[in-house]
Order: sequence, then structure tokens, then C-alpha cells
Amino acid sequence: MAITVHCDIVSAEGEIFSGLVEMVIAHGHLGDLGIAPGHAPLITNLKPGPIRLVKQGGDSEVFYISGGFLEVQPNMVKVLADTVVRAGDLDEAAAQEALKAAEKALHGKGAEFDYSAAAARLAEAAAQLRTVQQVRKKFGG
Repeated sequence: MAITVHCDIVSAEGEIFSGLVEMVIAHGHLGDLGIAPGHAPLITNLKPGPIRLVKQGGDSEVFYISGGFLEVQPNMVKVLADTVVRAGDLDEAAAQEALKAAEKALHGKGAEFDYSAAAARLAEAAAQLRTVQQVRKKFGG
């Protein structure tokens, strides 16, 4: 049996995952992170995108987060996210439509345009689409 560490993924809506994992793969602001049992303690912020858990026994599960923080301690990994959705529950067509709408908003800017809000919507829509495509491509979901 592989060595594991306890992982919790929580958002404002509540806890979405709690269990033993062999690895956590996430997208931090300074690059991708692979957290395995015995990893050095750290706290980092996370970009919108997929978080992949390799659960005890080797099965993988992917979640989409809209951003948040990752905390690693000797006996636990905690993801504190703004929003968490199981990747299998994301709608690819809706994500593509949101991406198109965000791109259109960026190009059709007027006097009252909030560039940072439009750019954030674009980044989130692109991250959701990437998550859906990663699940479909790598995990047959």
C-alpha cells in the first residue's frame, strides 16, 4: 500500500473532499505543484484551474477551483478555494460560451469598462474549459 496524506478540499459552500491521497497536483501562481506525503510545509495561492488528486489505491479525481490557497503540513494538505466543482460536473458547452462572452466583453469595451473584471472572467472561463478538456483527454471522463 502506498504512503498517503490526509487531504481536505473546502470552499465557502462546504467541504467537497476529505480523505487519504497519494498526491495532489495543483496550479500555483509560480507554477505547477506536486504534493506527496512528506512534502515540506508551505502555503501558496492557487490559480483558477484543475486540482488532481491521486487517491489511496491510485484512482484519480479532478476538481475545478476558481482560485484559493493550498496549505501543506506534515500530516495534511488543505485546499481552501473560492469555488470548487467536481470536474465531471462542469459543462463544456457552458464553459466555451462563457469564454466567448468574456472575449467579446474585452473587445467591446466602452467608457464604463472594467478591464480587470473582464480579464478575471476570461481567465476563469478558460480555466474551466482547460479542466474539462484535461479530464476528457487524460482520464476518460
